[in-house]
Amino acid sequence: MVARPFLKWAGGKGQLLERLSAYFPKALADGTVQNYFEPFLGGGAMFFHVMQKYPVRSAYLMDANEELVLLYKTVQRDAEPLIAVLAQMEKEYLKLTEAKRLARFLKVRQTLNAARSGMNFRTYSAAWVERASQILFLNKTCYNGLFRVNRDGGFNVPFGKYVRPSIVDPENLRGASKLLAKAKIRLGDFGDLAKMDALLKPGSFIYYDPPYRPLSRTASFTSYSKFAFGDGEQERLAAMFKALDKRGIYQMLSNSDPKNSDPKDDFFEDRYPGYRDTFYRIPASRSINSNPALRGRINEIVITNYKA
Repeated sequence: MVARPFLKWAGGKGQLLERLSAYFPKALADGTVQNYFEPFLGGGAMFFHVMQKYPVRSAYLMDANEELVLLYKTVQRDAEPLIAVLAQMEKEYLKLTEAKRLARFLKVRQTLNAARSGMNFRTYSAAWVERASQILFLNKTCYNGLFRVNRDGGFNVPFGKYVRPSIVDPENLRGASKLLAKAKIRLGDFGDLAKMDALLKPGSFIYYDPPYRPLSRTASFTSYSKFAFGDGEQERLAAMFKALDKRGIYQMLSNSDPKNSDPKDDFFEDRYPGYRDTFYRIPASRSINSNPALRGRINEIVITNYKA
């Protein structure tokens, strides 16, 4: 069975995997790349794709979102207890009327947010299984499958009116757990990656999928965690990209293309001036955007430090 992402994620790479694969380093397919790094884990589509398609020995996954890291570590370590809790939640939820489903959703959301301040996100415990089940339940039953939090880190997506939402997929969670057993999962800022000298050896492959730079002032794909990711962070990432280039590490980055809304916007060209020959634009699709003109077929950018 092919394991798939178990979390709905705005901006996930599921639809672009085959196109993005064309820009992977050739060393990934021939087995030369043994270590895969992803400092913006998100929905994990690229991780699942790489680990099942290429002979990579191990993966190192990071994200700044505590809830996300908690969820992945729980699936990695305790898939069966998590499946049991989710199965019971699904069984009870599907029997409810829409009004009672809304009440159940709001109760789970309030419980999750109220417990946040007392949650230890650094040390694994049995409490993580309960919280992981709440996160997945809300993700599967909220509006549009979004994962959005406010500045305090509280989940704030409204209720979604799905007739028969699939809250648990036991076999997929088991498959995901098996793949995650090959990974080290870490909570932290992407900048911490540059400090992992013992692991970042020449021939390693890093895929960056940061919160995308908004295509307009009202569109934003940066609030998936309580941490802002503005132009300053984009510039810090570009500086790290350049620094690691000197260490013989394969790097690939995805982002939104500012030229979709402003043909004169050279933000990324200006931040990555040394990569004009490996700066690509690929067609993509965006369905989550407050501006209808920016939905549908648009371009995204891919930048690598090697010839594909």
